Amino acid sequence: MDTLDKTDLQILRTLQENARLTTKELAARVSLSSTPVFERLKRLENQGYIKKYMAVLDAEKLNQGFVVFCKVKLRRMNRDIALEFTRMVQDIPEVTECYNTSGSCDYLLKIHAPDMKAYQEFLINVLGRIDSLGSVESTFVMDEVKHDYGIHF
Repeated sequence: MDTLDKTDLQILRTLQENARLTTKELAARVSLSSTPVFERLKRLENQGYIKKYMAVLDAEKLNQGFVVFCKVKLRRMNRDIALEFTRMVQDIPEVTECYNTSGSCDYLLKIHAPDMKAYQEFLINVLGRIDSLGSVESTFVMDEVKHDYGIHF
């Protein structure tokens, strides 16, 4: 963050709240004209501070509101097995997040499904087909208490 000044940070904070702002609207909120804001945006994008712009969808309304955190332990761990597992997870649409973790599990997956039955079928027919899978522990989300999409800095 050494290369970011106060205005850059203000632009990033503002975009986290509403990424649909036009350059003109964003410029007004950070008290600059459109051209320097446009240039700063392009620099922030090119330097990787802004990864992508996206809409946050309502999982319940899309019948994907059954959320499961799935702890995965592989049978054994080495570089090739880890690469193969992460490659496979990239291709599974139900897995919306995947983290390589330390502790009692190797990976923590966040999975969206329509209901318990669909998750059970996913567990058997998708995750269950991964050869390196050792064990799985599922934790079912009863209520989402906080889900903050932004990064606070």
